[in-house]
Amino acid sequence: MNWLLVVAGAMVGAPLRHLTDRAVRSRCDSVFPWGTFAVNITGCLVLGLLTGAASPDVRLLLGTGLCGALTTYSTFSYETLRLAGTGAGLAAFGNVVGSVAAGLGAAFAGVWLAGALWG
Repeated sequence: MNWLLVVAGAMVGAPLRHLTDRAVRSRCDSVFPWGTFAVNITGCLVLGLLTGAASPDVRLLLGTGLCGALTTYSTFSYETLRLAGTGAGLAAFGNVVGSVAAGLGAAFAGVWLAGALWG
């Protein structure tokens, strides 16, 4: 039964990741990978909220399934290497530092917010 929850969440997370990335790219004409940044930080926030407040089944559905398919470490890594390889070293460095700092901050904020809302 648990794997069905993960699959159901992933069926929403993967297309949501693709659509969000396309929407962000259409609005930002930049070498910086804002779409990947946005989905990864959003996923960290949601996972933080779930960690602080959700039942195990909801964590499987939304945490492992949805957030697992929504966020992407491989694309983050590829885009960082692509930035560095094309001479945008400062943007690559900013992507690494910004993604790690914002992701951790979003996760902590999610846990804190869950505690504040649902104690």
